[in-house]
Amino acid sequence: MSRITDFIDEWPEEWQPNDWRNEWEDMPEFIQEKKEPYSKIIIRFKTKGDLEEFAELINQKLTDKTTSIWHPQLERGQDSFREYVDES
Repeated sequence: MSRITDFIDEWPEEWQPNDWRNEWEDMPEFIQEKKEPYSKIIIRFKTKGDLEEFAELINQKLTDKTTSIWHPQLERGQDSFREYVDES
């Protein structure tokens, strides 16, 4: 069975793979700093009802399998931590 890479020599020049290190030359440095929460707490619930009451109070879905949450709730996929900075 042939693989697409078996035909690489037949590809047009603009499709030829380049070493990413050559492409990265003169690019600005980027370091992704880990965003840590301001504070963390442990909350223990005596009963399932207590957990449900707290979930309703903070308007978040919590189950007996929930191990952590953000408050206010994060909107996943919305780039909520992304920052744009003009360095000029």
